[in-house]
Amino acid sequence: MADQLTDDQIAEFKEAFSLFDKDGDGCITTKELGTVMRSLGQNPTEAELQDMINEVDADGNGTIDFPEFLNLMARKMKDTDSEEELKEAFRVFDKDQNGFISAAELRHVMTNLGEKLTDEEVDEMIREADVDGDGQINYEEFVKVRLVFGCSCFNVCLLHLNLYVHGS
Repeated sequence: MADQLTDDQIAEFKEAFSLFDKDGDGCITTKELGTVMRSLGQNPTEAELQDMINEVDADGNGTIDFPEFLNLMARKMKDTDSEEELKEAFRVFDKDQNGFISAAELRHVMTNLGEKLTDEEVDEMIREADVDGDGQINYEEFVKVRLVFGCSCFNVCLLHLNLYVHGS
């Protein structure tokens, strides 16, 4: 399934993988998964984290390596995310719950994920998604950017939420 991904998609997912793989050893552990999820406001138990790992751990070694992560992402791209999952991911970004993702909110979530972005990079992400030109991302724009661009930061949020929702 991962063989249907483009080189650009693989590079994007490698970057997303590195956000989870805090120590850079090529594997995502329950501890690393927990760190990322807690930084995004979730509070999974150790058992829930292990269930999430087990769901995608093809070789049964208790961690997720990059090929397993790629297969998971390829599957997630094929399955359209449910409306509820998309709304939940949007809420992660929309900290003040005003119905819009601002540049500051986007930067906050990305920083919590360990992704240090310049102001220019954040502005570019907003511009990429901001169809109506108001300088923010509303829910419809969020859904569209996910489908059209598959933006990695949004995919990372959806991935952790999907794992959390389906793993518990």
